[in-house]
Amino acid sequence: MTAFEFEAELWQWDARRETVLLVSLPPDVSEEIAERALALPRAGFGAIRVAVTVGETSWRTSIFPAAPDRYVLPVKKAVRTAEDLELGDSVAIRLELVDL
Repeated sequence: MTAFEFEAELWQWDARRETVLLVSLPPDVSEEIAERALALPRAGFGAIRVAVTVGETSWRTSIFPAAPDRYVLPVKKAVRTAEDLELGDSVAIRLELVDL
């Protein structure tokens, strides 16, 4: 598995029922993932399964296309609490594509 490492800022998307904090993957990482993802199974909304590590916390989730050239990664509350992260913080992320 290829790992992608980058830093990105936590930003807020207001969903209907809850507030979601996300990070946008850098354009170069998004582009490489889009190329590699052609061979991977996709879930609804074009989601791609990933394994993520932030600090000491690792979990599996999905990234979602937010624009033709950009994926976003939701960072759930349990991770933000464990890693003491808040809106606007810069987050060091290690992300791997998961081949189901």
